[in-house]
Amino acid sequence: MAVQQERFRSRFEKWTGALRKDEESIQLLESTPLAIMHLGLIGLFFVGFSWVAFWICFGLYALRVFALTGGYHRYFSHSSYKTSRTFQFILAWVGASSAQMGPLWWASHHRHHHQYSDTEQDIHSPGRRGFFWSHIGWLLCKRYGTSELSRVQDYAKYPEIRFIDRFHSIPALSLGVGLFILGSVLERSAPGLGTSGWQLVMWGFFLSTVLVYHVTFAVNSLTHMIGRARFDTGDDSRNSFLVAMLTFGEGWHNNHHRYPISTRQGFYWWEIDVTYYILKVLSWFRIVWDLRPPSPQVYAEAKQ
Repeated sequence: MAVQQERFRSRFEKWTGALRKDEESIQLLESTPLAIMHLGLIGLFFVGFSWVAFWICFGLYALRVFALTGGYHRYFSHSSYKTSRTFQFILAWVGASSAQMGPLWWASHHRHHHQYSDTEQDIHSPGRRGFFWSHIGWLLCKRYGTSELSRVQDYAKYPEIRFIDRFHSIPALSLGVGLFILGSVLERSAPGLGTSGWQLVMWGFFLSTVLVYHVTFAVNSLTHMIGRARFDTGDDSRNSFLVAMLTFGEGWHNNHHRYPISTRQGFYWWEIDVTYYILKVLSWFRIVWDLRPPSPQVYAEAKQ
């Protein structure tokens, strides 16, 4: 019995991460926003279903996944392409509507992750603290609640980006209010659609946001645990087809860790990278430019 209990404890700690350090303990205040977003899903049982709500949920999922992958990640974190100050602001605003803090917070912690990937200093390595910690636990810790501006001085110089980073809740709250107003208008003007203000809030804000949460978090956790490593990167990064499909290409994580400044993370034609395709189309209209490809040396290193 004692042996079985010890095995259970060991497995539990591996997947949840034993909170061993006081400065990394989960704090109630930091946990509240994420808890509210998840508890809010209960409202889905009271607002019913409509195709309007379904497609708005899907559309906002797709829009915000792109804003995070193409904006927060490939632009603000890695500067893998260039764009105008106006489109930079749009990427920051839409990304912040995902309720994943501001662009400077997101980019600064991601740059820290690349510098110390899967070492004791890595903020969210599953090898260090387990699946739960890497997936969501570190977000509930007060220690990582502020932006490390020294790591993102290239974008912190823009006052409008600092504003969004500081008041990152405004885009998210604006989205929720806008959905409620839209649903209320449709309820009165087109009752045959079967939607309402609260229905669009539950589907378009709460459900869509939680889905975006977990596919984004899966890049931190699952792509350092499962999948195939094409390159020797010195860390546990892996390529995952499933995560790539859900995140518009972010699942080609081992590729990304080998050459982080590449705009394209699916290095081969069969590695579907929707975010890159969108950025490529935007480049035709000069909305973005100077997209960085993987270097020839990278391809020469690939394992067959």
